[in-house]
Amino acid sequence: MTPDVIIIGSGMGGATLAAALAPTGRRILILERGERLPDTPEARDPVAIFARGHYRPDEFWLDGAGAPFNPGNYYVAGGNSKFYGAVLIRYRAEDFTPLHHMGGTTPGWPMTYNQMEPHYQAAENMYQVRGVLGQDPTEPAHSGDYNFPPVPDEPAIADLRRRMQSVGLHPSSLPLGVDIAAWLKGGQTPWDAFPGITDGKMDAETVGLAYALQHSNVTLQTNSRVLRLIAGEGGKITGVEVQRAGRREVLAAPIIVLCAGAVQTAALLLASADAANPTGLANRSDQVGRNFMNHNLSAVLAMHPFRRNPSVYQKTIQINDFYLSGGPHGEPLGNIQLLGKISGPILASDTPIPLPIARWIANRSVDLLAMSEDLPNPDSRVTLKN
Repeated sequence: MTPDVIIIGSGMGGATLAAALAPTGRRILILERGERLPDTPEARDPVAIFARGHYRPDEFWLDGAGAPFNPGNYYVAGGNSKFYGAVLIRYRAEDFTPLHHMGGTTPGWPMTYNQMEPHYQAAENMYQVRGVLGQDPTEPAHSGDYNFPPVPDEPAIADLRRRMQSVGLHPSSLPLGVDIAAWLKGGQTPWDAFPGITDGKMDAETVGLAYALQHSNVTLQTNSRVLRLIAGEGGKITGVEVQRAGRREVLAAPIIVLCAGAVQTAALLLASADAANPTGLANRSDQVGRNFMNHNLSAVLAMHPFRRNPSVYQKTIQINDFYLSGGPHGEPLGNIQLLGKISGPILASDTPIPLPIARWIANRSVDLLAMSEDLPNPDSRVTLKN
């Protein structure tokens, strides 16, 4: 097949794009560096996932100080969404405008929330998001309701929600791409950081790719690592160099879409430098790879020595009371949401705490994620070495 469109990457961006283009009849080739994940016991084994790093990539990157680390990038069909927490939340209307934070002011976006709203609605419908409107004071206007009710709170979390409300907070149900009945059939575990092998978690493979591949004009080619983009006259990308099964080949298409994730997309543009583009493609501004942002995250375990938390999945509520304000001068602070339930093996894998003590703590904790925004900084960047 000679494709009309080549999509590099099968994560949320690439898979959703493929699903949207599939009905057009255009011949679409999706190139994925990894393979489909098989259904094995490791998919629901916290020791395999967290302690042994069964799914971690076999590569190391360098941090800002030059120290190597094993990144949380997953090269599989569906990309990082196979392991995500399935929270499918819209940016708030204010996020699209310049917003003053304690660390500076965000530059805003070149589009408005109202322009994006129909696409949010379509994505929520495609990914079968479970949720409810009217609980979150920061929720922007929706053109339609969620098609499914929210994932139910477990008893300990329902009690937590009531206690938060009693002190004036506004806990709201997380918008989740999870069919909880289907997920729990596969095992009594949370979905946060556990790969979705079945249809229980709505990710790029189980939804976007599955929909796209119902069309005969769409092909997924796995084990295909794109090494560089090939630019023709005028800088237009005409092909990609791909390594597959030890062989290299060049594939061409009139339209090539790069959907390799924030880090690898920048790295691939930089790696595609040629005589006409010595600093990388689309990089005359020297901005490719710069202003890399991540969320500032803190995991917080709230423990009561005499109160047990028997929840299996836990991750159903969030608090946005401080998302747009709360700082010393009214600056935004961020989002608080529940983590997937931390177990003893998970806690012990990431701390020096002995497993028996880790189990004791995890059995009595409610586990939260506090998340504030990062700001663009040109020195926070992706570069290549060797």
